[in-house]
Amino acid sequence: MLAYRIELLQRMPIFGAIREDALQFLLEQTRSVSVRAMDFFFREHDEAGGMFVLETGRVAVLKHWNGQELLLRHLEQGDCFGEMALMDLMSRSASIQAVQDCTAIELRPEHLYRLFERDAEQFALIQMNMGREVSRRLRATDEQLFHAEMRTASRPSDMLFRST
Repeated sequence: MLAYRIELLQRMPIFGAIREDALQFLLEQTRSVSVRAMDFFFREHDEAGGMFVLETGRVAVLKHWNGQELLLRHLEQGDCFGEMALMDLMSRSASIQAVQDCTAIELRPEHLYRLFERDAEQFALIQMNMGREVSRRLRATDEQLFHAEMRTASRPSDMLFRST
């Protein structure tokens, strides 16, 4: 089971170039979380705890708007969610609902802190990888927002132009 989990993490951008011994150290501290279909890992605005790596199942990323839960995307085995909690310590920005029965590895800030104490270089690599992953997601969101604004603008004068 440990070898499978290490392999799962090594395929993820957040854990790219992280040594096997560092991943094993992290995994020895984590716990596996099981969530049944239709239950939530967490809800938008909950206090942030840690991030999750989905081992089995499928989840929906939901955002509350105008009295409804709107689907942003689905995540599957090998995807992670909640990583912003390890970076900004703010409340959850979206809800994560299990679409199928799920198991996930929960990685909390104290686990990363212990890695920092043991191996600052590996800790720094994970932090840089998380920053890159969040940046990639922000770029994709910016692109989606741009295209949505372009579709709603009926003429060029409707668009907001800014100098940079």
